[in-house]
Amino acid sequence: MTDLAMPAHKSVAFVRTTPAPRVPRPPLPGGPLHWVRTNLFPTPFNGLLTLLVVLLFVWTVPPLVRFLFIDAVWMGASRDACLPSVANPDPGACWAFVRTWFSFFIYGPYPMAERWRVDVFFALLAFGTAWLLWLDAPRRGLGAAFFFLVLPVVSFVLLSGFPAIGLPTVDTASWGGLLVTLVVASVGIVVSLPAGILLALGRRSTMPAVRLFSIGFIELVRGVPLITVLFMASVMLPLFVPPAWSPDKLLRALVGIAIFASAYMAEVVRAGLQSIPKGQYEAANALGLGYWRMLGLVVLPQALRVTIPNIVNNTIALFKDTTLVFFVGIFDFLRTIEIARVDPNWATPVTSTTGYAFAAIFYFVACHFMSRYATGIERRLAAGDRR
Repeated sequence: MTDLAMPAHKSVAFVRTTPAPRVPRPPLPGGPLHWVRTNLFPTPFNGLLTLLVVLLFVWTVPPLVRFLFIDAVWMGASRDACLPSVANPDPGACWAFVRTWFSFFIYGPYPMAERWRVDVFFALLAFGTAWLLWLDAPRRGLGAAFFFLVLPVVSFVLLSGFPAIGLPTVDTASWGGLLVTLVVASVGIVVSLPAGILLALGRRSTMPAVRLFSIGFIELVRGVPLITVLFMASVMLPLFVPPAWSPDKLLRALVGIAIFASAYMAEVVRAGLQSIPKGQYEAANALGLGYWRMLGLVVLPQALRVTIPNIVNNTIALFKDTTLVFFVGIFDFLRTIEIARVDPNWATPVTSTTGYAFAAIFYFVACHFMSRYATGIERRLAAGDRR
């Protein structure tokens, strides 16, 4: 032990008495190469899938871009401009056809002198939608009242006409194009959510009559395709009202769309209601809240928040399903393209392809913006759950 003893004139310190020199932190892995390795090639299987997707992209996108834009024909007065010629042996999309028929795609056979009324309707619809969907907008309560109460009445008077105030009557048979598509989609979307909530609550009700009616309605409507509902609404709805009150074809289609969408929305809302823990109901009862206040303040906000993806999915599906109304004789957006493409002045395969491509681009852009808005809402509502 004597040999291991430390000399008395020396000291051993295990704690640093001077600050350590500053050194920069080691660089974190980053850069484009690291992102590619982490996200695209983390495993051999994922790398193989990435290569397959890239090959599919290279195989499909350049020819599509070439057809739609590079080799496309933008100007012309007839189909001759879109046919192969010496100057253009392999023409692409015939956008001259879309330019010529564009107003017909928007308004349909709506009278030319009265189309300003459709433009005003589009402006009011855009204003009401923006006011309602902008979460930080001032007086959103007034925005909801405008969208659900004022806008339907004003739109009906504006589009149908009211001779007492100088607006000539325009029969719904003269409506068409994008106008009909937006009218049908708006009515279906606006009606389906509140009706679906009531049906979902009725299906969970303790009153046998209400529960059986809700279950029968939902299962019956969900058991048949939309085209069947539209045909039934067009044929059978006039049988339940006096002949003097018999609705026109567009109103029958609106009723069929609303019925169909409400049944599917009811199941979406019911799924959200079932996800709410029983403790939420017990806590609301302990606070002395009545049934409707409990639903409005505690249960439904949480249930609808959970089912936002499903609600948006139903909304997008309904927006695309509006194209089926042309089977019951209504000139929607897709139907106007069908009519235009058989015009003798433009009847060529390339004009048909271009018309369908134009419709596809329109529906894709509209559905994409719906999806992105819903994603933003989900991200905002989930901000309070982050740990």
